[in-house]
Amino acid sequence: MTRILTILALLFATPAWAEDDGRYNLGDDPPSEFYAYHQPDLSSVGRLIRQEKMPGKMLLPSSSQATRILYSSASGLNPDKVVAVSGALFLPKGEPPKNGWPLLSWSHGTVGVADKCAPSWDGYPEFHREYLARWLEAGFAIVASDYEGLGVKGTHPYLATRPAAYSNLDAIRAVRSAGFPVSRDVFLLGQSQGAAAALATAGHAMTYAPEIIIRGVVLTGVPFFSPKALIAVRDARPRDIVDPQLGYNFLALSLAQMADPSFSMNDYLSDKARPIAQRISAICNRKMRKIISEEKLTYNNSFIRSPNSGLEKAFKLMQYPELGLKVPIFIASGAMDKDTPLRMQQALVSKLCDAGSQVHSVVYKDKAHLNTLSHSINDAMGFVQAARLGKLTDGNCLSARALQ
Repeated sequence: MTRILTILALLFATPAWAEDDGRYNLGDDPPSEFYAYHQPDLSSVGRLIRQEKMPGKMLLPSSSQATRILYSSASGLNPDKVVAVSGALFLPKGEPPKNGWPLLSWSHGTVGVADKCAPSWDGYPEFHREYLARWLEAGFAIVASDYEGLGVKGTHPYLATRPAAYSNLDAIRAVRSAGFPVSRDVFLLGQSQGAAAALATAGHAMTYAPEIIIRGVVLTGVPFFSPKALIAVRDARPRDIVDPQLGYNFLALSLAQMADPSFSMNDYLSDKARPIAQRISAICNRKMRKIISEEKLTYNNSFIRSPNSGLEKAFKLMQYPELGLKVPIFIASGAMDKDTPLRMQQALVSKLCDAGSQVHSVVYKDKAHLNTLSHSINDAMGFVQAARLGKLTDGNCLSARALQ
């Protein structure tokens, strides 16, 4: 086992020269002194470094308290290195139960790689705020990591699953160790990039944080990167019309640069697209999508050659550590989803089922990537409540396979 862990550490470790390479400092500009941690020695993981009250506008509806947190975590790129990670904790209104509020770990979707895009600083979009408020109303506390490299020193490794998983697990450890009134039971929730983070969190918890009791996982718009899935994504996205989703490509290329010292996105981008793609260091995803539309970028006029071969090492960082999970999983998919197409999500459901996971899969025929989140909340809450009471059924893997 020790030999395997050593090999994995070498495979995913950030190269020593990376600290001095400009490509590894994308978006590296902490938005306030709170996020800038200068002490060189972070001796242990899952420890709260500091906290501060968040501005009133950052309060989620139905929350009594919003606390910005900074805590220690193992780097998902180099597990021997301890880094500072930021996030937030939201508590419901009223008196907590005797054993504390049941805890939800919320994993956010794509915001970008610039530090100012960290949700604990920039806030959540309105549909996220409404969604999370429903859980607060139901009596859940919410801990929400920004993920490694967002808000704090270092470039955010976009879509890399282990960094996000370690960040989530150590956020849970940090709020517990700091004495916040939260219980031992945890549910993992995630949307899009965050769905991948939540699923990876359940997988890594078995070895990285076995003391954390995960009772269930709720995923919407979950990606699954395999050769077959990539074909589905490519087929679903046009190459000759303006495509705001190119912003995802630019972010993924930033991870490829972190994974491969010989790879530079500039070698693949056109003169028209290159200065726009480089702006991921300073702007968030929502603004990038708007600029792509204004500049009329298409796949064909953005790339001078395909970057797929250079993305292979990045795709390795996007994989899930384990598909045979011991916790029940709820997956909500929209049939109209173009960001993570239904075929991609159903392929993941099939793999999870084949590995022995208990999967509860729901498909909404007329929903897309974003509105599946809010539309699925009643089903998600029913799943969570049944899991808390020990009344879950065995899932619907047989019917889900029939849809393949």
